[in-house]
Amino acid sequence: MPRPTHFEINAKDLAKVTAFYRSVFDWKIEKWDGPMDYWLVGTGEDSSRGIDGAIFNSEGLFMGTVNTVEVPNLEAYIARVQANGGQPIGDIQAIPGIGRFTYCKDVEGNLFGLMENEPGAQS
Repeated sequence: MPRPTHFEINAKDLAKVTAFYRSVFDWKIEKWDGPMDYWLVGTGEDSSRGIDGAIFNSEGLFMGTVNTVEVPNLEAYIARVQANGGQPIGDIQAIPGIGRFTYCKDVEGNLFGLMENEPGAQS
């Protein structure tokens, strides 16, 4: 059964927002070594319950927090989203060394992400 594995917090001022979460929760936040300004958030030990995430500027795509669900086959789950009244938003994106990703909206317009692990993914 697919589960949420990642969250994203949208921020216009990345320095201000990363400092906030570091100070409030003692989260480990480090810049991702990838093709965009994306700050990875570690919320605890791998042995404890919970998920990790990221902080970045969505450049107007969304406000707030988005949860990403890991799926075994991205295209199959996009089809399931559409068959149940939801819709994909934008194109499938390759995240180098991680996998393939897309945003979707549910039947009430709530945004969520779908991620298929594919370590060989290239942008």
